[in-house]
Amino acid sequence: METSRLEEWLAAHPDWSVEAGRLVRTFRFASYADGVAFALRVALDAERHDHHPDELAILWKEVRVAYVTHSAGGITEKDLKAAERIEAYSPA
Repeated sequence: METSRLEEWLAAHPDWSVEAGRLVRTFRFASYADGVAFALRVALDAERHDHHPDELAILWKEVRVAYVTHSAGGITEKDLKAAERIEAYSPA
């Protein structure tokens, strides 16, 4: 992916960052159960679109999600689209 495309996307989605070559965001929730429900939606989205997060970690009132396309060796449009889809599942 071109650096300029990723920088443009990150500017439009400031809650996301790149860490160790992965697109990463931590979502915060009012309760643990809300976070678990969100993580389930992310998992179902991954199955539906056959593109799975590299990390989906359920923490206390937080869920950390990271995307990278291993077969391409980095972040791709698939990762950006997945990130955009799951933003819609978050209450914040």
